[in-house]
Amino acid sequence: MFIDEITLQTLASEGQTPDRMGFIGLWKIVVVKNLPFTDMRRVGKIPKLLPHRLFPSARYSIWLDSKLRLQLDPLLILEYFLWRKGHEYAISNHYDRHCADGLTRFNASDPNKLLPSNVPEGSFIIRAHTPMSNLFSCLWFNEVDRFTPRDQLSFAHTYQKLRRMNPEKPFHFNMFKDCERRAIAKLYHHRSEEKRNIIR
Repeated sequence: MFIDEITLQTLASEGQTPDRMGFIGLWKIVVVKNLPFTDMRRVGKIPKLLPHRLFPSARYSIWLDSKLRLQLDPLLILEYFLWRKGHEYAISNHYDRHCADGLTRFNASDPNKLLPSNVPEGSFIIRAHTPMSNLFSCLWFNEVDRFTPRDQLSFAHTYQKLRRMNPEKPFHFNMFKDCERRAIAKLYHHRSEEKRNIIR
C-alpha cells in the first residue's frame, strides 16, 4: 500500500503501525515522499490514471477508491469485466448523471454515440495494460493535470479525442452499469464523514 507521511501518522494515531517487516496486516507499507503536487486530489490521480507507469511490469490493474472495499477475488473481476469479452478497459457509468456540462447533451438513443454515458463513476477502474489502454490513461491524466482534478468532467472528451486520433486502432472499452460496481465493491464512508455525523 502506497501512502504519504500524513496518512502514516494518521494510521499510527489510530494504533496501526507497520511491524518490523513494514506490514500492516496483509499490506506492505511504502511511504511516498517528494509528491509532485501540493493538492492531494491531483496526487491521487497519479496511481488512479497512471498505474502502467508506476508498475511497468504489471499486466493488469484495478483502481479502487479508498472509500470502497472489494467483495470478490480480483481474478474473478478481471475475468468478468475484461477477459470474458476481450475488453482492455472497464469503468462504470455514473449512478446519477450521464452528461457533463460543456459537452453535447448525451442522447442514449443516438445510434452514433461512442459511449453508453458521458460521465463515469471513477471510483472503480479495471484495465489491461495494453498500448491503447495506456494511451487513454495518459491522455486522461494530461487533461486532469492541465485543467481540473475532477476527472469525470474530462472523461468523455478524452475518449472522443482518443477515437479521433486513432480511428483505425480498436480500443476494447467496457462501460458497465453502476449496479455491477456496487455488487462488487462495498462503500465505506471516510473517517472525517463519520466524525462529522457523530458530532451532530
